[in-house]
Amino acid sequence: MQAEQHWSDSNSRSFLDYGRYFVPERERQIDVIADLIPVAPDGLLVELCPGEGLLSRALLERFPDCRVLALDGSEPMLEQTRAACRDHAGRLTTGTFELADRGWRRFFEPPHAIVSSLAIHHLDARQKQTLFADLAAALRPGGVLVVADIVRPPSASGLAIAARQWDEAVRSRALAIDGDLAAFAEFNRLGWNYFRNPDGEPIDKPSSLAEQLAWLSEAGFAAVDCAWLFAGHAIFSGRKP
Repeated sequence: MQAEQHWSDSNSRSFLDYGRYFVPERERQIDVIADLIPVAPDGLLVELCPGEGLLSRALLERFPDCRVLALDGSEPMLEQTRAACRDHAGRLTTGTFELADRGWRRFFEPPHAIVSSLAIHHLDARQKQTLFADLAAALRPGGVLVVADIVRPPSASGLAIAARQWDEAVRSRALAIDGDLAAFAEFNRLGWNYFRNPDGEPIDKPSSLAEQLAWLSEAGFAAVDCAWLFAGHAIFSGRKP
């Protein structure tokens, strides 16, 4: 993630070009997120910051009776999401928003699930706590919030492990897809590995996993848990009672 105060179209383009290399175990993450969502006929699923639209498409395929609302602040990302989900266009709605704003957090109907992948770490600690409380209020009873995101290890040794694992994951992915390390070289050139320089990227503000699990509980979520953790990336969730 580049040293900019806000996510830019340049950030979006880099992610669209290299996300398949840079996101650790991407397909597994999508499966885990979907597995955490209970079946609900005609439910509304909301994705915050859908990126390439791969998760939105997976949710539309996994839950054929549900609808997806995908919200992003980047028009290139929304264009890509619409393209990825074109076979399910009748059940997809897209809209623009600013993640940190609060006005969008009242939906036309209570969502059955709200999911987000690689976005919430752009909010600071107080903004995350407010977001979790607002989404708990927005969900319908029994609804779930599922977050896949970068989390900051609380120790130097944890940061080193996360940094090494992320490098290894991208290196392996580049070799598997292309048979060379060009994508890994770009990963390093862009300084995408947050854990190599955790205090040098104003756009990235990840909190620890423990903090965020506590904030979900404080917001009123039940069954708060982490389902997956690797290379400083975690998938965690909570259910509205």
